Amino acid sequence: MAFRRSAAKRQGLPSVVQLRLTPSPAQADALTAATRVCNEAATYVSRLAWLNHTFTVPELHRLAYYPVRAQVAGLGAQAAVRAIARVVGTYANRRATKNRAHVFRPHGAIPYDARLMSWCRDARTVSMWTPTGRVTVPYTGRPEDLKALDALPLGEADLICRRGAWLLQVTVTLPRPIVREPVNGFAGVDQGLANLAVTSDGAALPGPALAGPINGNGHVRTVRERRHRQRQRLQRKGTSAARRVLRRLAGRERRMMTDVNHQISKYVVREAERTGRGIALEDLRGIRGRVRAHRLQRRTLHNWAFAQHIAFTRYKAARAGVAFVLVDPAYTSQACPECGCISRANRPARGRFACTRCGLAGHADHIAARNIAARGAAGWAAVNQPHATGLPSARRDRESKPPASISGS
Repeated sequence: MAFRRSAAKRQGLPSVVQLRLTPSPAQADALTAATRVCNEAATYVSRLAWLNHTFTVPELHRLAYYPVRAQVAGLGAQAAVRAIARVVGTYANRRATKNRAHVFRPHGAIPYDARLMSWCRDARTVSMWTPTGRVTVPYTGRPEDLKALDALPLGEADLICRRGAWLLQVTVTLPRPIVREPVNGFAGVDQGLANLAVTSDGAALPGPALAGPINGNGHVRTVRERRHRQRQRLQRKGTSAARRVLRRLAGRERRMMTDVNHQISKYVVREAERTGRGIALEDLRGIRGRVRAHRLQRRTLHNWAFAQHIAFTRYKAARAGVAFVLVDPAYTSQACPECGCISRANRPARGRFACTRCGLAGHADHIAARNIAARGAAGWAAVNQPHATGLPSARRDRESKPPASISGS
């Protein structure tokens, strides 16, 4: 979803509502033409950016605006501007070394901003740009999404065609609640492969605490392994029927893991809000580059959706006004939360912890979650320590910065 993160951060919390468009056959053809034209333009701009090693909006705009308008028939001025910004965002988010030009799918999602669409909320219609002129398309959605659309400030939107259904994912800005002080400490969450999440209260997630078809971590691993073997078998077969089944199964495992991460993050935030605590998670950025895994475990490691779980927990905590911190993950599974002894010998087995100094024993993931909770409380206290001015240190540093016009002079 493309939206102005800096403005959204100042004004409130960004969120996304999904609407279902109900276009007529002629309007659907016009929207199809819009996706084709915009993606063709983005691919052309991407090649120019890669050939000239230009990946900033001002420079790429000067380089590609007029050529792409001349190259792609039917491309509007604002659509060209959005295509350039889309290419810059794509290269900024790529973790590869830009060794080839990015190619956009002909029918992939395309962004719309306020100059490309306008709303008539009373009639439940949206006017959208297409290469053949604007079309006014009716929309429907869940009652809570329609209510948010009517009451909240709107940002950009993504137009998506998913298996013949036209969807519009719209950014809305939620009011930013005040973060409450975690008077009862922090709830730590340890993430892992055998157990997706274990809290400092001892709850293993997913598990009996979560309602749904997923019975536990073993069930998740079994389902993912079965899906992997099924994809391998169909890909080896290579027939047209096998390809049809692969298309039908596409995204099913990803949607399952997204749902599981939503359930886990919702449970953690709800428990922290109910008990008056904050939430502490490990800062796992770059862990795939640091961890060395056996070749039989690499697929499991690289399919680990820890970043999604952190993102879900972060924004849910922000909506609920719950304090959220990321802590250093070093030695959380080898340190004793009682005596502070750090030793590799404290882990006699993968799932077992036994302190060699004080004798504390328990499940290793639960012990790690307790250490994470303690580090979260210490980190929060350090950032929000009182000062003679009466302001927490983080707020004091922020408010003591001079305006941009003064600091730049």
